[in-house]
Amino acid sequence: MSETQSHPLIIYTDGSSRGNPGPGGYGVVMMWGSKRKEISQGYRRTTNNRMELMGVIAALESLKKNDIPLTIYTDSKYIVDSVQKRWLDGWIKTDFKGGKKNKDLWLRYYQLSKKFTITFVWVKGHADNPYNNRCDELATTAADGGNLIEDIGYEG
Repeated sequence: MSETQSHPLIIYTDGSSRGNPGPGGYGVVMMWGSKRKEISQGYRRTTNNRMELMGVIAALESLKKNDIPLTIYTDSKYIVDSVQKRWLDGWIKTDFKGGKKNKDLWLRYYQLSKKFTITFVWVKGHADNPYNNRCDELATTAADGGNLIEDIGYEG
């Protein structure tokens, strides 16, 4: 059995925005067997949904191997429903007609998603899941931090 099959890659993500729009951040916890990695970044002006998406994107962009099965846990119904109910496919076909938001990030996610087999699992936010709570802590700490960068897709 390969390492990939015996140890699936588990990813938890969360996003936060203070004010929505306002300062924001994302947090990611990635686990593969006994290995664990955390990622976070803060932005000076953004929205909660953009940060939820950026958490997923940052996790995928950090991976060095393609074609591996991933399970992504998120408390964002926006992300889970957009992918599982195939809303994203419709938005892409109509070029995000009707004012659908976050086109830049959805297209970025879509291109990345082609490299992996991704299963999304919704988890209740701010509940008893320690990994989701850790992601929330990473996201809010990043949003409140001093190393805030520009969300070009939002501010630009």
